[in-house]
Amino acid sequence: MEPIKERTTCSNCPVQTCSAKERRQSETQEQFRQRQALQERLCRIKHKILVVSGKGGVGKTTVAVNLAVALSLKERKVGLLDIDIHGPDVPKMLGVEGRKVTGASSSANSVQPTTLNPYRYSENLEVMSISFLLRDADSAVIWRGPLKSAIVRQFLKDVEWGELDYLIIDAPPGTGDEILSICQLLERPDGAVVVTTPQEVSVLDVRKSIDFLRRLNVPVLGVVENMSGLTCPHCGKKIDIFKSGGGEKLAGETNIPFLGRIPADPAVVEGSDSGYPIVVSKPDSSAAKQFVEIADKILSQHAVPPR
Repeated sequence: MEPIKERTTCSNCPVQTCSAKERRQSETQEQFRQRQALQERLCRIKHKILVVSGKGGVGKTTVAVNLAVALSLKERKVGLLDIDIHGPDVPKMLGVEGRKVTGASSSANSVQPTTLNPYRYSENLEVMSISFLLRDADSAVIWRGPLKSAIVRQFLKDVEWGELDYLIIDAPPGTGDEILSICQLLERPDGAVVVTTPQEVSVLDVRKSIDFLRRLNVPVLGVVENMSGLTCPHCGKKIDIFKSGGGEKLAGETNIPFLGRIPADPAVVEGSDSGYPIVVSKPDSSAAKQFVEIADKILSQHAVPPR
């Protein structure tokens, strides 16, 4: 029998460059302890990837959900963190809305993320969202910046994520408190996937997101062009309802990889509303195949073997 491995903590961590090994001059002892607790949690997650957009309505959450599900179906252990405090749609898209958080046995100050099993389609995906903390689905979250930053910290520090290959973070649109907080808390995220639709209004706002990420030294892993053309179900002709090529052009102009083009497909909406993302509900569709290709491109950047 192999000896039981001692869990690495900040006190016995072999990584000398870890920022949590020593207290900063500006920190109190309690702040240092809290930062160490956060870092111990993050050290068990191999890769942290944000999904961001410059504006709402471009399908960012759809991309985050399908990317997370696709990675989990490729036998990687995945966490999906929804930090869109005012519009937490991830639980609906995964069919776990209405669930509540439960405590974790290992610590009185931690909670368990929601898992999809045994009710859904992936045993490798865990989810956390403010939705699980609300009284009901219609409850509005009316918070200022400090409260939003505090809950983002709790989602990282107090949730028992365990050993993950990927933590996919669905950020709210724009460059506000939540995404700023998570980038600072992660310190060294692996990068961000930027989502846009093809039209110039969306691309204009996405440029601001790219500038934001670069100022924070967050690598931009690539651009996804969502809602890129609709195939008419009657004649088969492609209709560019939001123009076409804006995301790919943006990627070229900003020297960022272009990850893929997701067509507008009613099945994407149907799958999201039913809690079965299109990579599960219609895996042979063009949109589903594009999401899987994007997941493969993300996997190609990291040496993470299947579980």
